Amino acid sequence: MKKPASIAAFGAHLRKLREERGWSQQELADVADVTKKTVYRIETAQTAPTLDVLVCLAEGLEISLPALVDF
Repeated sequence: MKKPASIAAFGAHLRKLREERGWSQQELADVADVTKKTVYRIETAQTAPTLDVLVCLAEGLEISLPALVDF
């Protein structure tokens, strides 16, 4: 992982966006069409999301991709 601090910051941002909606990780996973494990691994900085996953998360959260990555 090239930028672990950025990956951790994005994970915290994603968690904040999810919690603002009152959603569980499973609920976000369901609306974004990804697995709960993927959401967990991103939020805990165990993995960096791919562009495909970022697009799915943005669509699930009903925000633009730039808004999702503006952390």
